Amino acid sequence: MMKQDKELLKKLATQLSCPQNEEGIEVANMMHDSNIGMTRKTIAALEITAGDLILELGHGNCKHLSEILSQAENTSYYGLEISELMKKQAAENNVAATQGNRASFHLYNGNKIPFSDNTFDKILTVNTIYFWENPEAFIQEIYRVLKPKGHFAIGFADKDFMESLPFTAYGFDLYSKEKAYSLAEVAGFKVIDISSFTEKIRSKTGDEVERLFYVALAEK
Repeated sequence: MMKQDKELLKKLATQLSCPQNEEGIEVANMMHDSNIGMTRKTIAALEITAGDLILELGHGNCKHLSEILSQAENTSYYGLEISELMKKQAAENNVAATQGNRASFHLYNGNKIPFSDNTFDKILTVNTIYFWENPEAFIQEIYRVLKPKGHFAIGFADKDFMESLPFTAYGFDLYSKEKAYSLAEVAGFKVIDISSFTEKIRSKTGDEVERLFYVALAEK
């Protein structure tokens, strides 16, 4: 691989983990389009009900928020991002929801979740697990802020598929179904189900590919 190609792949990997500047906006739009199928399956797995307080980790530009809030009445949404740009984009894309006090967006450091124990009914995250700095400690944080009997859903692409993408060699920690199951159990979660799905998407490098992904659902 040429040095120039390697640098471009490293740059893309950095933007995927934490979008920044004008290029970050383009990458975020591309992520929304390529991940919307996985996002919808993850939302569906949670079976959101009336009055639920929902947390999403790494929401990106959050163009999917209406699909979460439309699941049931009187739901409220909190979003956490490590990217200041994505927090800003999410707020701009969801003015009505924020002004109506149904949604709010916050920055955090990607390690400590800035909420009290037993706060949320439902928690979700899509395609962020590869970037967790300390997975065992972070999933315990998720467990901590989830209410007893609350549900956590995580969408992630299959390890073998991800290994076929050139940019995942730079800063990605890849997951098989078994590795995700073991991680959830470390925190004390009861894994209810890990469902498998396949879809055709446009990859981050522009090619059409068939992606195998999973949605894991766990209960506290």
